[in-house]
Amino acid sequence: MTSLDDLPLRDDLRGGEPYGAPQLDVPYALNTNENPYPPSERLVKALGEAVMDVAGTLNRYPDRDAVALREDLAAFLNADTPGIGLTADRVWAANGSNEILQQILMAFGGPGRAALGFEPSYSMHPIITAVSGTRWIGAARDADFGIDPARAAETVAEHRPDVVFLTSPNNPTGTALPLEVIEAVLGAAPGMVVVDEAYAEFRREGTPSALTLLDGNPRLIVTRTMSKAFAMAGARLGYLAADPAVLDALLLVRLPYHLSAVTQAVARTALAHGEELLGGVDALRRERDDLVAWLRAEGYRVADSDANFVLFGTFPDRRRVWEGLLERGVLIREVGPPEWLRVTIGTPDEMAAFRTALRHVRAGTDPHAPRSDSVGES
Repeated sequence: MTSLDDLPLRDDLRGGEPYGAPQLDVPYALNTNENPYPPSERLVKALGEAVMDVAGTLNRYPDRDAVALREDLAAFLNADTPGIGLTADRVWAANGSNEILQQILMAFGGPGRAALGFEPSYSMHPIITAVSGTRWIGAARDADFGIDPARAAETVAEHRPDVVFLTSPNNPTGTALPLEVIEAVLGAAPGMVVVDEAYAEFRREGTPSALTLLDGNPRLIVTRTMSKAFAMAGARLGYLAADPAVLDALLLVRLPYHLSAVTQAVARTALAHGEELLGGVDALRRERDDLVAWLRAEGYRVADSDANFVLFGTFPDRRRVWEGLLERGVLIREVGPPEWLRVTIGTPDEMAAFRTALRHVRAGTDPHAPRSDSVGES
């Protein structure tokens, strides 16, 4: 049998591991930050009708530039963040935010160039960076998982990367960034600054979006997704807002007809039913805040979260805790700093099952009980 070692793989990819969370059949899957609320029967019917409308034209290529979809996305962002005045020529869409990030790195990264991110953060940033032939520079976050504006500017000025990634709210910590951090990085960065806002709809009241900084900052890109708050993870639709010149650059690297007619139709239908799909966001925020309070009352360290997940710890052997939960039918994510675990916010029943399982695991593994010091308590 031929093995990977027998193939002429790129040297910089040898020894790498593919991205992926465990896909296991368990009663409570709380590991991939999905929205737990499926579309209603009414929306399922509308989605089916939208697909049927385009099914008879699938012998033809889709709208190569997805203009109608981009108009709808611009309208949604304008409603989400009043006053930004976005138009379709400042919004771009692709197959999930990961393809958006890939296109950005293909256009602004590449051999001889570098991208910088503040870790721990989204693990796909360095992976996509490496695949694009771009050098990755990992900078550290503060002890509370935030980023000091002055230190961030110094780091960027020292390394002068071609692309800077800022994730807000951050995955896996849930931490949101003040605008002053983004402004400090923009002032120091010689290249593009990408603010990954995949979880922006879950941010707490009063937490600003980087969308408000787009005017006057042509090197700023803000990325979003419909996978999380919109509960459309299976549709694979990511998008960005930026200066029109950024879209001109991405057109040079995007694949022809990269966004199918079916994807465009499903995404537009979801946006048209946005009030329903986003209706569960407030409930998930409350569930998240209740879980943070409960975990802290139980003595765990918990990072402040503006997302639909919570990072908690610390465990000298987190693998045993993760396995203990899995044995009780609860799958969470072993990701981020070595002694921490991340749990996705689910339905009330799912969170009740998680609490019960965690208490059983803790009672049965005394050496792995959490440390009593705290992080990010407020």
